[in-house]
Amino acid sequence: MAGFHEETPAAADSLPALGKAGSINNGKLDQSQGSTGTSPPCPQCGSAKVWKDGIRETAFGPVQRYLCRRCAYRFSDPNSKQLQRFFNGSGTSEHVETIHTKKLKSKTAILAYCRVSNELYERASTGQPRLVKSLAEVETRQENAQREGTTQTAEIKGKIVEFLWHLKKQGRSDNTIANYKRRVLLMIRAGVDLFNAEAVKEYLAKRLYSNGTKVNDVCAYGSFLKFLKIPWEPPIYRHEGKIPFIPTEAEIDQLIAASGRKVSVVLQLLKETGMRIGEAMKLKWTDIDFERRTVRISPEKHSNPRIIPVSNRLLEMLSNLPKHSEKIFPMTRKAMDTNFYKQRKKIARKLGNPRLLQISFHTLRHWKGTMEYHKTKDPEYVKRLLGHRRMDSTMLYINIEQAVFQNTPPDEFHVKVAQTTEEIKTLLEAGFEYILQKDSLAFFRKRK
Repeated sequence: MAGFHEETPAAADSLPALGKAGSINNGKLDQSQGSTGTSPPCPQCGSAKVWKDGIRETAFGPVQRYLCRRCAYRFSDPNSKQLQRFFNGSGTSEHVETIHTKKLKSKTAILAYCRVSNELYERASTGQPRLVKSLAEVETRQENAQREGTTQTAEIKGKIVEFLWHLKKQGRSDNTIANYKRRVLLMIRAGVDLFNAEAVKEYLAKRLYSNGTKVNDVCAYGSFLKFLKIPWEPPIYRHEGKIPFIPTEAEIDQLIAASGRKVSVVLQLLKETGMRIGEAMKLKWTDIDFERRTVRISPEKHSNPRIIPVSNRLLEMLSNLPKHSEKIFPMTRKAMDTNFYKQRKKIARKLGNPRLLQISFHTLRHWKGTMEYHKTKDPEYVKRLLGHRRMDSTMLYINIEQAVFQNTPPDEFHVKVAQTTEEIKTLLEAGFEYILQKDSLAFFRKRK
């Protein structure tokens, strides 16, 4: 069987290049054997155009195999002494297959061939009249199993569609619905029966990803079971607290400078505003005020809306983007992530800095919150900047700042005092930061 490729009867009959003196022996052309003469005719169609198709070893010795060029029927020589002895003179072989309907190197063909051969050997060795299973029977059994699995999968996917529509009617956000869909579909692809809660628990227990991801999986699957009104006892996983990676500003600038046009704009936008990538993907051109140099952010995850000033550099980068859509970034989140990860990998390899591989879109939000608290020491200001509703969320960046800068010497500043409007304007254009006003004097500072 090895070395022979799938052929239809028409294709098998359209190989004149081999000539009448050609035959196939163990997948190789044997020019010394003819296709007619001493070769037996095909018992299926009666054609004399047959090839030798190798030697088949049996319990009673080797048997010559033949292949019909007209109907692609494979059979053994019915006049061989081995088969005469095996079938007690019946002159008919039970081990014949039609090959034009299957790939002989497929797993199905190999499994069926092994099963047929084993049962033939068992019948020959024991002498018991046991029925030999044909390839068609084996294939039918596998098709039935596959059909049952397909029906069950279709039923589960139908329930998932109803579940997602239920979430939509309940007012859940599109991001939440997409996240739940992705998580339950990953379970289906792993072969997990979603109607069996214990199977899902076993699946989660064997997974090697973090507990935080498992918490999200439990939340998504628990919502699915709640929709089906199936009770279950969810496993307990807790988020593992850890300090996120905070890159240097130079590393962020290197990544921005080496990225493509759209990715570099997104990175610069996240660096200056600290917004989430989901908030950036929703931005419209009408949210950008080029005159006042501000960006209006529509929040997600129940945070607060806000307006944040941006630099002239970012406005110029935005101006260079095409304006073919209402949105600034008219693409899916998945497309943006894939594009960024590919570029990040190339840049990290080119610059020889593996730390760049740890920078994600959300890393820039962590960096912005940490640096703003390091500059101002004002938690309330950082809370308003990032749109947090509770101070508990802002405390993360206070802890990060203390961990990252605990061994850093105090910053040194240039301090300037302004009295007139022109002096204030000059200091702001020079990059000085306003600190406070006292006795009609405005105090500014800038890092050395």
